[in-house]
Amino acid sequence: MAMVYKAKCHVLNRYVAVKILRDEFTTDDEFIKRFNTEAQAVASLTHPNIVSVYDVGHEGNLYYIVMELIKGRTLKEIIVSEGALAWKWCVNVAIQIASALETAHKNNIIHRDIKPHNIIITEDGMAKVTDFGIAKAVSNSTITAFGTTMGSVHYFSPEHAKGGITDAKSDLYSLGVVMYEMLTGKVPFDADTPVSVALKHIQEQPKEPISINPAIPTAVNKIILKAMQKDPSLRYQNAGEMLRDLSMALKHPDTDFVNIDKEVRDYPTQTISTIYTKPIEDKVKEKEKNMEKKNNKFFAFIGRHKVASTIIGLIILFILTITITSFAIDMTTPKDVLIPDLTGLTVEEAKTKVEESKIQIEVKEERYDTEVEEGKIISQDPIYRENYKIKEKTTINVIVSLGQKIVKVPKVVGKTQEEAVELLENEDLIVVIAEEPSKKIEAGYVISQDVPENTEVGAGSTVTITVSTGVEESLVPNVVGRTEAEAKKLIEEAGLTLATVLNSEDTTKDNGIVLKQSVDAGETVEKGSKITITVNKIEELITGTIKLNLKSLLGSSIEYTEKEDEETGEITKIAKMSDVKIVADSDTIYSKKISQDTTNISASVTGKGTLTIKVYVDDVVKKTTTINLNQQTTITIE
Repeated sequence: MAMVYKAKCHVLNRYVAVKILRDEFTTDDEFIKRFNTEAQAVASLTHPNIVSVYDVGHEGNLYYIVMELIKGRTLKEIIVSEGALAWKWCVNVAIQIASALETAHKNNIIHRDIKPHNIIITEDGMAKVTDFGIAKAVSNSTITAFGTTMGSVHYFSPEHAKGGITDAKSDLYSLGVVMYEMLTGKVPFDADTPVSVALKHIQEQPKEPISINPAIPTAVNKIILKAMQKDPSLRYQNAGEMLRDLSMALKHPDTDFVNIDKEVRDYPTQTISTIYTKPIEDKVKEKEKNMEKKNNKFFAFIGRHKVASTIIGLIILFILTITITSFAIDMTTPKDVLIPDLTGLTVEEAKTKVEESKIQIEVKEERYDTEVEEGKIISQDPIYRENYKIKEKTTINVIVSLGQKIVKVPKVVGKTQEEAVELLENEDLIVVIAEEPSKKIEAGYVISQDVPENTEVGAGSTVTITVSTGVEESLVPNVVGRTEAEAKKLIEEAGLTLATVLNSEDTTKDNGIVLKQSVDAGETVEKGSKITITVNKIEELITGTIKLNLKSLLGSSIEYTEKEDEETGEITKIAKMSDVKIVADSDTIYSKKISQDTTNISASVTGKGTLTIKVYVDDVVKKTTTINLNQQTTITIE
């Protein structure tokens, strides 16, 4: 019901996932209500195994939820690519999911759509439950919304499939199905239509997972079966109970400690008389009379209610048909037999070995082999496992050896992968492909082969070829707004190199923050590429002192006037008065009319870095010098 986007949060400088309600639903009040329910439900939950919600809201008809962006794969993708998974890993994942459900259930929130698609396994191996898309706060009415069943039919609980009341135990049923699929590689119930699958959840018992995968411990097998009981009262009553059994299974996997209750009918309390009243013959006669009355009433009822009678008759017929069909299926169902080990036998020997168990042998392929002699079986499918059972009449496909054949390994270096595989297979060799990045060899071409060309080997030998994947690329991270140390770490984690750090000044930004990067974030570049960053460096204002000896600066150019003392007749030289100005860059820091023979002029200057100082005398520059306030705070001009 929504589209999910990867997005960038510029406030906190991180990537997030944004779920936006599809346009076709924005005019549907019911869908909007469910969308808001999801947001409120998951936003109230805080747990390491539940995807965090950062924000919810809407802009006009655009309804959105901002969520944590998880790096990893869904559990479904892992199962599809790897098949049945190791039981310990599966139990650990189930413990994390159960822990998340325990928190949700304590907050009166039922997920209602637990399935591998909604469980993300992070790169660190942590399980994260997401998509509370059809979650619903538990209330007095928990009937499925709109009278339809939501969720995914392969993971439904029986009560969910019926469209009835769902509670915490429904989530635990779904978790049992997820565990079943993790450990066997397949869902317990499958069919051509969703309705057929739903009916199987309601009516059929699942095949025990241990019969599909004998590596499953007894305790884990019983935990799955208990979680998948049809009757909710026979399942785990809460996630805490299931958590305890899962934890115990890790310590004692082969111990039969899981208690699966059997259905107990609740007979009403009856009062039985202990006083003898009538002989047994009288009781029999009385019982026969009562039966006759009941029969008369029954046929009278049928006469009055023909339609109802017809329906009842059809129901009885349906029940009888189902019963007879089930009996017939049981009679015709093939028996379980131990799988035989056929490797090393001839086809005739294999057929003789399986004759009693009615297993069929089919030669799937004949090929050369360096170890198995001609005419004998190299391998079988299904493979042999001790105490593993299959059905009677199952067909086992076998590969038969053609014996040894000496061939020469062709040269495939420089060929495309397809050409190399064809050349090697034409010589009856088995090809293993390895991949490796290369700056010199184009992607898809063979870099090397582990067996040199023209080497004589037996047909059926393995040759590993290394194919170029081309230049290895990296995604450039966004480091703008980060500190220099953070930027360096992100760049190196992406497989790139921090080449140069430039400095610039922006008083509107914090000191030490990256202002720009040489390659834009999100671009794909060759791994190891150099990235240059520009870091904000705000220089501190410093106050310095300029000391001017004007007399020394002017030297012999000082102009004097003579003045005679009227009483003594003594003549005195008086220096000329001049306009003196000191300028630091473009700022005047001193301006005064003084005598040219003054020796102790002082002026303060405030700035940063290097400043140019000019001394003017009667508007003529007499001295130009520079001062670096970071290195010296006092300068004498003379």
